[in-house]
Amino acid sequence: MTVTTAPPRSLAGAWAARLEPGLYVLLRIVFAIVLFTHGLPKALGIPHGSMQDPMAGSIGLIQNVLGLPFAPQLAFLVMLLETGGALMLALGLATRLVASLVVLQMTAISVALGPTWPWLDRGIEFPVLMGVLALYIVARGGGRHAIDAWLGRRA
Repeated sequence: MTVTTAPPRSLAGAWAARLEPGLYVLLRIVFAIVLFTHGLPKALGIPHGSMQDPMAGSIGLIQNVLGLPFAPQLAFLVMLLETGGALMLALGLATRLVASLVVLQMTAISVALGPTWPWLDRGIEFPVLMGVLALYIVARGGGRHAIDAWLGRRA
């Protein structure tokens, strides 16, 4: 009779497995904070970095670069995503839906920057990284420590 057992885990692997759920919460929260810091200036009408009027910048990008109609309304939705959506991501509420919208937003920003693909000085690296992280969050969901998980356990 042959007994098979799982290979022994290394100490580092065991610690990584224990820490992973908490580290994922940290990733989700830091991602949300970064997103929130881009939405709050739009909501408050205050400067952000080199942008004197971030909401006007969003409207201009949507209208003039992407050529989409209803630019002020879409910019308002972007601001809501970057503020309210960021809070939802931090809490793990409707995580996959909100992260999917962030993927869409970051893809649109990358397309808008696409003709020149600048890498530095307000370049494309930020929306590409944020888009890929949001895509990972879509695939992973809220995780164990999320309101989504709590609601799922109650159902």
